[in-house]
Amino acid sequence: MNTEAEIREIFSHMRGLLTSYQEVGMDPPPVSSDTLGVSRRPEPKPVRRPAAPRVEEMKDKAVVPDRAALIEALRDRIGDCRRCKLSKGRTHLVFGEGSPEARLVFVGEGPGQDEDRVGRPFVGESGKLLTRIIENGMGLTRKDVYICNVVKCHPPKNRDPETDEIETCIPFLKEQLAIIGPEVICCLGRVAGQALLGTDFKISAERGKWRSYQGIPLMPTFHPAYLLRNPSAKRLVWEDIKKIMTRLGLEVKPHG
Repeated sequence: MNTEAEIREIFSHMRGLLTSYQEVGMDPPPVSSDTLGVSRRPEPKPVRRPAAPRVEEMKDKAVVPDRAALIEALRDRIGDCRRCKLSKGRTHLVFGEGSPEARLVFVGEGPGQDEDRVGRPFVGESGKLLTRIIENGMGLTRKDVYICNVVKCHPPKNRDPETDEIETCIPFLKEQLAIIGPEVICCLGRVAGQALLGTDFKISAERGKWRSYQGIPLMPTFHPAYLLRNPSAKRLVWEDIKKIMTRLGLEVKPHG
């Protein structure tokens, strides 16, 4: 059968179908290329493009650094540090603790015996005093701030960290501060002040005066251990703390 005959047969068949549908009172089905036995390509589905995000949504989804992961990676990189002689006598390396998103970072000189025993900063008597300053004075918690030291290991007999020990360890402190990016650093005591601001720094003359470290406002004040020996200096420290609170927009209670 040739092509013309095939077409005639198809149309004859279709007429018969139409007559059958009319006899029973039904509407005939729509004629398509499939009915005629002719294959065709499926029509492509329209591509729906996502609507452009609004400016507010773009701000909400802005990429921010995962500070917690970066802090953890830094701690992992330090590892079981043996980079200086302080490692020989330590029990625990005291890295630091608190919020990686902290607006305020406290920096001391080094862990004491209590800190060395448990591996946490400022947990002895001076640490308890610092906690009272943070909680009772500032209305914050230790989890709201970040607390660390210039060196991560306890100097024997509570001596000051030596120059080579500070030079070995302070790059890690610099990284901590760079990752956290606080709005204010509170420098606790002479040793921490000299490590961050230079050996000419004198805590008695410069406490309470705003300085800057790596572009971050820095307020030096007395170390809590000094306050335990000299309770009369607590009033001076509270004045320094109030300056920090004002810089951070925290409420300063009149009776503080």
